[in-house]
Amino acid sequence: MATILSRYIFKELLLPFGVCLIFLTLIFLMSRIPEITNMVVNYNTGISSIFMLLLYTVPRFMEFTIPMSVMISVLLTVMRMSNDNEIIALKGGGISIYKIVPPIIFFCVIGTIISLWITIWAMPCGRLAFRVKGAELAKTTINLSLKERQFNNTFDNFTIYISSIDINTGEFSDIFIEESKDPDSINITIASKGALLSSQSESGDDDGTHTLRLYKGVINQVNMQNRSVNSMNFDTYDINFDTKLSSQDILNQSKDFDEMTLNELLQFIKNGKSKLNGELNKMTITSKMLNSAKMELHEKFAIPFACISLGLLAVPVGVRSSSSRRSSGFGLALTLFLLYYLLLAAALSAGKTGNYPPAIGMWLPNVVMGGAAIYMLLKVAQEKPLLNLLKR
Repeated sequence: MATILSRYIFKELLLPFGVCLIFLTLIFLMSRIPEITNMVVNYNTGISSIFMLLLYTVPRFMEFTIPMSVMISVLLTVMRMSNDNEIIALKGGGISIYKIVPPIIFFCVIGTIISLWITIWAMPCGRLAFRVKGAELAKTTINLSLKERQFNNTFDNFTIYISSIDINTGEFSDIFIEESKDPDSINITIASKGALLSSQSESGDDDGTHTLRLYKGVINQVNMQNRSVNSMNFDTYDINFDTKLSSQDILNQSKDFDEMTLNELLQFIKNGKSKLNGELNKMTITSKMLNSAKMELHEKFAIPFACISLGLLAVPVGVRSSSSRRSSGFGLALTLFLLYYLLLAAALSAGKTGNYPPAIGMWLPNVVMGGAAIYMLLKVAQEKPLLNLLKR
């Protein structure tokens, strides 16, 4: 009977999990619709490139949608069994409420394993691939890199701010550029108008070099050592950018923490080494950098294990919920996950300041939700009332 019951509950969990996972992932992807529309309409970006960029962002969303889907599927399944009097029938047959927990834990463990694969492997690969694809688009469609009313740091040693861009003519207005190639000298260029020009090779192909031509402006050369400033006015001034950057060049650059694999992150925390120019090089590590790396490491494990704590919490909540509507269960599950996310956000914020160890900050939400799950499960098994909040 226990084997039949376990298989029955496990099968009941699969369908709502699949539906919730697809639905929630699509909801997260819709947040990228304005950006995608802008790229397609204004910059003629190909549909295949847009699809690949979306595909690379899916792992980041699934880091959260998998725990959410696990909890929602458990809650909806237990609520349906409770409202169809299946829970009462099991108790009448001498089967304790604890008998429905093993298949649910098994289901949550599977969700945890999938989430671990997402956070440890798929998410770093997706973020790095997104950066590579974005750089390739910037090489072929450089207008993607220059956006109005934003500080653009796409080009090394240059910070560019453009007040407005005419989509039809490609002309820039009110341009501010900070050039910091030399640490002892900074050039600040201000121009009223400008335009981006592309040079071509003898074969007629884009050779990867672009020129930002500025009109009627001023260049301020700030010498940090002498504390002096030299200014010069110009009618026309050209700044050349080389965007001929291969995918391998990008891969050889230093990675952000969320782009590092598990081994690279452990190597950084242990020895202070990061992949730079294709080699492991020693670098100066600040306490803030080390703390951020540890937070990223614990995040890779803490969020997947939320599948277990949130899944267990859904069992007593589902048993005691008197509502038979799926929409009510869905809303209740989102409320519980919002509570978990608020705890996680508070832990991330406080952990980055270094007020307490990253391990405590990242695992505390799991401990709180897991502790609440065990307490409420014991109450339900003993036929004692839960909080009136759960009774509808």
